[in-house]
Amino acid sequence: MITLRPATAFDADALRELILIHGPNPWNWLPPEGVEATLMQLVAGQAGAVLAEAGPQLVGAVIHRREDTYPALRPVEVPAVQTAFIVEAVVHRDHAGQGIGARLLASACAHLADRGCLWVVADRHEENAASAGMMRKAGFAELAVYDDPQRRTSGTGRTTVCGRYL
Repeated sequence: MITLRPATAFDADALRELILIHGPNPWNWLPPEGVEATLMQLVAGQAGAVLAEAGPQLVGAVIHRREDTYPALRPVEVPAVQTAFIVEAVVHRDHAGQGIGARLLASACAHLADRGCLWVVADRHEENAASAGMMRKAGFAELAVYDDPQRRTSGTGRTTVCGRYL
């Protein structure tokens, strides 16, 4: 049975391990300094996360923060201060394909909505089918695709941005 719960600062080490072991694939951009910066934001309360656990084992996480990452794609009626960005979504390889990512993403969206956010965006490699399915199941729609050779070194080298109202 998979349970979801909000992360605390005490979860940073387990999150680091999950991200660095189960996050890397040809589609993900996970620079170690970026992962550390995000975990420091979680510890400082500047980012939040929803965790999925199977008993005592951490099997998934979605990390988010309030940020207007793609202002040109934000609906004009939504103020910048009411936007959020999905920083990272990762599911343990042994638990992939079970809908955990979509559940985590939906839970993160509900958490953000409860805190006054009206709009959330996430990005992924254009060819990352698993992330595309997870985002679609959680109500995200594709907004734009752009060349992103700095972060996307495989395949098309393009990023797809997805968003949804909360």
